[in-house]
Amino acid sequence: MNKIALVTDSTSDLKDDEIKRYNVHVLPLKILYKDREYTDRVDITPEEVYSNMAVEVPTTSLPSLNDIDQLFMKLKKEGYTHIIAVTISSGLSGTYNSVKLVSKNYPEIKFEIFDSRALTLGAGAIILECGEMLRLGKSFEEIVTQLPKFRDKISVYYVLDTLKYLMKGGRIGKVSGNIGKLLNVKPIISINKEGVYYTYKKVRGRKRSISKVFDIVKNTLEEKKGKVWVLHGGAQEEAQELYEKILQLPNLIKLEFGDISPVAGVHTGPGLIGVTIMTD
Repeated sequence: MNKIALVTDSTSDLKDDEIKRYNVHVLPLKILYKDREYTDRVDITPEEVYSNMAVEVPTTSLPSLNDIDQLFMKLKKEGYTHIIAVTISSGLSGTYNSVKLVSKNYPEIKFEIFDSRALTLGAGAIILECGEMLRLGKSFEEIVTQLPKFRDKISVYYVLDTLKYLMKGGRIGKVSGNIGKLLNVKPIISINKEGVYYTYKKVRGRKRSISKVFDIVKNTLEEKKGKVWVLHGGAQEEAQELYEKILQLPNLIKLEFGDISPVAGVHTGPGLIGVTIMTD
């Protein structure tokens, strides 16, 4: 009998109760300072990252090959025959390639390593859909067939207080690092089909940019039903206001609120407000 495991990485921003409900196995990324190392979402919070940024901006690293191997070995011992892994975009991190590499050591397990071409709940939403299909008794093949369809229904938009941390971490993608310096432009950033950041819209002023993010959600839900996640990085009050506004919209199947992982916070800096939308 087939036994299917769900695997993702810590940037998927799943909540503890969701991880428990669907028995998701999470590979944590690492946060590296000159003299110490932390495990994402385990022994450091986003607030600790932000509060120390004036002193030192850390770097980040993927789950180690050993960590991935240890997880797959554990799943093998527990009798899993199939593994579905959904990772952060390969255009933003090497996690996908590392998971794929280690999976080759386990030919007795059937793998589907899926590139979300997104991050945060863009990947997390796919895992949640997989978990729900598993709960309903769907087969490995049935779930795998749906993965590209889930991905095509998801979009991510966010606003940053500054682009300097994205630039410093080399994650700027197709977003111009200079636009934020011009006339207080706060670009709305999204992720393209290749899984790379790009400027969705240039907006002057933070309030207007957050308002435009709301308009994106509103316009989407006018056409289709959907699930929405509001996420923040060190901007809880503004994100809560956005959440309350979205709560009033029609065609809302689900609305969740949370914060981004500490690893993501390293690259965005404090002040992120974003939404993930998954249309029905």
